[in-house]
Amino acid sequence: MNKTRLIIGLVFAMGAALFMSYFVYHTVQQATKSRPVQLQQIVVAAEPIPLGTRLDSTNMKTISWPVDAAITGMLTRPEQGIDRAVIAEVAVNEPILESKLAPRSGGAGLSVAIPEGMRAVSVAVNDVVGVAGFVMPGTFVDVLVTAPIPGMQNGSQNFITRAILENVRVLAAGQRIEQDRDGKPLTVSVVTVLVNPEDASKLTMASTEGKIQLALRNTIDRKTPAPDPILESALFGWGAPASPPAPQMRRITGLKPAVAAPPSPYIVEIIVGGKRETKSFPNQITQ
Repeated sequence: MNKTRLIIGLVFAMGAALFMSYFVYHTVQQATKSRPVQLQQIVVAAEPIPLGTRLDSTNMKTISWPVDAAITGMLTRPEQGIDRAVIAEVAVNEPILESKLAPRSGGAGLSVAIPEGMRAVSVAVNDVVGVAGFVMPGTFVDVLVTAPIPGMQNGSQNFITRAILENVRVLAAGQRIEQDRDGKPLTVSVVTVLVNPEDASKLTMASTEGKIQLALRNTIDRKTPAPDPILESALFGWGAPASPPAPQMRRITGLKPAVAAPPSPYIVEIIVGGKRETKSFPNQITQ
């Protein structure tokens, strides 16, 4: 009797264990079972697209993208980007967004990247001025100019360096072909920056009358400390030129005061008949 009860208890326990195992397994499977991901087609760059490039079927393609991870402004059909220029560089396989596209009537080229009220100014630079090639589109620079101070005396010349522009965005950096004095082709590095009309005049004057230098800055640094100008004489400790000493008055003693000379006498000419006679009278000053 006891043996029968023991067998029944074991069978019941095994059944309960199998049931619990199946229940736990089924619950875990349901919890870990992934839902099917819904996909949609979006437009991405088929190749690196430089700033100002007009989009066409050759530089765009579509890929599958999760619906739950949609990006604001993304294009779902290539037709939405045809004949529109990009106002910022786009990397390969990067989604093309409305915020990076110019209006369809905006044309192409660098002009589409210039906001209303701003100007793009190009200046010729060398490797030193261009910070050894690290000045690239999207970076920010300060513009420094060094020029002589006019009106220096004694033919001396003193230079001053000051920052005329700060936190200026670089739109483009490249090279162009110009002619030298002999008419031979010359490769010149050019940096194009985005400035307002007033700063455009400053930069043009600085590049014409002085020597400019670009100072590369951190992209997230937007501070404009406005540093003081630096004088060449102050930098090298020359100081201001010494002015000639002022004349000093000396008192001379032991001399008698000068005596004024007597006034000249009055001379009167008297003519009586045919006789002419001159007489002199003393010139006395009456008090």
